[in-house]
Amino acid sequence: MTSILRKTTALRLLVQWAFLGWCLFLGIQFSLFVEHYRSFGRTPDYLRPPGVEGFLPIGALVSLKNWLVNGQFDTIHPAALVLLLTFFTMSLLAKKSFCSWLCPVGTVEEGLWRLGRKLCGRNFTIWRWLDIPLRALKYALLLFFFKLIIIDMPAAVLQGFLAAPYWAVADVRMLHFFTGLSPLSLGVILLLALLSVFYQNFWCRYLCPYGALVGLLSMLSPLKIRRSDEHCVHCGACSRACPAQLPVAEKTVIRSPECTACLGCVSSCPEAAALGIRLPFLQRAIPGWGFGLLVLTLFFTGVAAGMLSGHWHTSLTPEDFQRLIPMAERFGH
Repeated sequence: MTSILRKTTALRLLVQWAFLGWCLFLGIQFSLFVEHYRSFGRTPDYLRPPGVEGFLPIGALVSLKNWLVNGQFDTIHPAALVLLLTFFTMSLLAKKSFCSWLCPVGTVEEGLWRLGRKLCGRNFTIWRWLDIPLRALKYALLLFFFKLIIIDMPAAVLQGFLAAPYWAVADVRMLHFFTGLSPLSLGVILLLALLSVFYQNFWCRYLCPYGALVGLLSMLSPLKIRRSDEHCVHCGACSRACPAQLPVAEKTVIRSPECTACLGCVSSCPEAAALGIRLPFLQRAIPGWGFGLLVLTLFFTGVAAGMLSGHWHTSLTPEDFQRLIPMAERFGH
């Protein structure tokens, strides 16, 4: 049983790092694509990878409201909305699995706190009186964006934003942010990375509004970590293994929006029937490989649906790119 559980953890880590590698590959491909137009054709041409639009969640939220209010599916960055809807669907059906199985930021954070555990022999926890208000920060950020976009932006403003040159080059500006980090931005990123070495998933736990949103949606998922008190030996290993610091050993069902379905608690349990992720009406838990397959199936089904429906590649032409990309840094100032 122990070898199977270890294989489950190894599978999740393999999926995480493979996805991170794929994101890095897309980033390199996109930077080469942008450089072709910045140099006015002096460098080789590369295909634009639509997957980079997954890093435009705020614009995707605007696209979502525009689609619901005006009935128009954005054609400039359609993959942004497709990926947002895919991650929402994953949360509704497979908990907050995006965060622990696919999110590249979550992968880096896990690598950092695992490094910290090796260096220090443990990870540290913030005092509970401070931990609770700090966790509220990501929900406050989510509320800010929700009010700004979902409540305050009228239909005409939505259309204007999506038709503006700023939105057309939002992905290019995102690339410029990471390739031309200011001293302040670099300092903030390094500080967050350092904190993540000592505190598990510092960014995810306290500051990520995207994780807050998919976490709230995940509360509706029928799949949850469920504990059988009959088979539980009350060793507390599950609670100690939980990177979200949830009291798994004290609950029969984990409903918290902080649960990422990483299956760390399940992998640490010495009793096969005591803990697992399953539906409420089934006694048999989904095996780790089965849950991983579900996560990947949901993700690739969403991407395939976007491709097959014609909502994946941008409507911008090479002429548009040549006109807009050299001026990208001017927009928004």
